[in-house]
Amino acid sequence: MANTINTDTYGLVWRIKYFKTTLEHYLRKALVAEAICTVDRSDQKYISNPYVGQVTASVTTMAGTYAVTAFTTTDQTLEVTDQVTYGEHLFEFETTMSRFDLWADRVDEIGAAVATAIDKWCLNTMLSEAGSSYTTPAGGFTTAANFLSIMGALQSLVAGYADNTKGTFLVVENTDLAGIIPAMGSNGFSTADSVLRNGFMNSYMGTDLYVVRTGTFATATANTTAGTKTWTNSGHRMFGVKGVATYACPRGIHYDEKQVTLKTGRELSVWANIGSKVWTPKATLIVDITLA
Repeated sequence: MANTINTDTYGLVWRIKYFKTTLEHYLRKALVAEAICTVDRSDQKYISNPYVGQVTASVTTMAGTYAVTAFTTTDQTLEVTDQVTYGEHLFEFETTMSRFDLWADRVDEIGAAVATAIDKWCLNTMLSEAGSSYTTPAGGFTTAANFLSIMGALQSLVAGYADNTKGTFLVVENTDLAGIIPAMGSNGFSTADSVLRNGFMNSYMGTDLYVVRTGTFATATANTTAGTKTWTNSGHRMFGVKGVATYACPRGIHYDEKQVTLKTGRELSVWANIGSKVWTPKATLIVDITLA
């Protein structure tokens, strides 16, 4: 089958539509950030969230009088300043674009790479803005005996807040399952039987569990171009209440194919403009977990 990447206009339009649809679907399934944050895909680069000072009511002896407190407002903004990108050039003599199975595999690989980069950026940004902290017993999650006490301690940090209505989440790395799975399989009757039969459960003790690969929580410079964000999250994990942080991705994922001067074939580019914010009034509902 001939490679018609340069001349097949209809095929180009079809590929772009298929790619964008597939990539969006892939990212929405893969992203932990989408599951634990409030998602904003509007055209806004600046998302404003003004809030007033904490209100504290007082109890006094009945006298018919009261004290007046000054009203203060703080305007907090999420500004989308970062971008996840990927690009490559496919020459006319390459067969990737002329065979559907090869091209579909390429879509999956690019989708996985972009999803991983977005998740890593968003999760580390959220963790660096967490307003609560907790240190695990020695051995962290890899020690099965710690798991129930860790879960109890984490739940206690966010219990009693009115905002805790969408449920809680816990994000761990795959190596932590060495202790989590045995703990699940040894506590409770029907729950333990279910784990022994089916393996890891993505919800436990009322908390949704999400597993990312080792190295997701990192100590690194997030934006290698501008150096605007620095994470110190190696050896940390994250717990919190769903929906209290915002993940912004204006207009979603973008995809383009273009011809390049003096080169046959086409250049492929994928990019997403992203932003993430843990709003100050609710920062205590996100917990930075330090592994001991």
